[in-house]
Amino acid sequence: MKYIEPLANLIAQLGKLPSVGEKTAARYAYHILNAADEETDALIDAIRTVKREVHFCSVCGNYTENEVCDICASRDKSVICVVKEPKDIIALEKVKDFKGVYHVLGGVISPLERVGPDDLRIKELIKRLDGVDEVILATNPDVEGEATAMYLARLIKPLGIKCTRIARGLPEGSVIEYADERTLSRALASRIVL
Repeated sequence: MKYIEPLANLIAQLGKLPSVGEKTAARYAYHILNAADEETDALIDAIRTVKREVHFCSVCGNYTENEVCDICASRDKSVICVVKEPKDIIALEKVKDFKGVYHVLGGVISPLERVGPDDLRIKELIKRLDGVDEVILATNPDVEGEATAMYLARLIKPLGIKCTRIARGLPEGSVIEYADERTLSRALASRIVL
């Protein structure tokens, strides 16, 4: 069976969302089609509002409604945690332990995708380092994230600023016998003194 054109268009647009396949997009489309007008109007308004009012912080690159995000405006600026994208800040903020500020690179170095250092917000990071005691490199522990962290460390260390990398290893509650060799190796290398 073929979808009528307006429904097919909605399914196609919803299918462009991350992790949404055709079946999920169709379920969303049918939900929207059967929802009350107030519910669909609220969804449309929320999408329009976020597109109109949310932009990047002029300092760190996080999402904000203001010129400068609340974190940059109110936190200790002597420690900067560098992340790939704004959604990484949300994950780190859930921990509630970090009291410094962030810097969003807007990606990672990836030669296969033709992303080099000049394509990232590295120059903006370097400009922020005056008065900074530590830079924490919190990119993902994959090939691109590691390459980006190493590149940044080579830039930052000569400036006399402490440059650290988030620890890697076994997640809380995991079972050692099921961990892969690389994870175990990193867990051993990142061990701490008790």
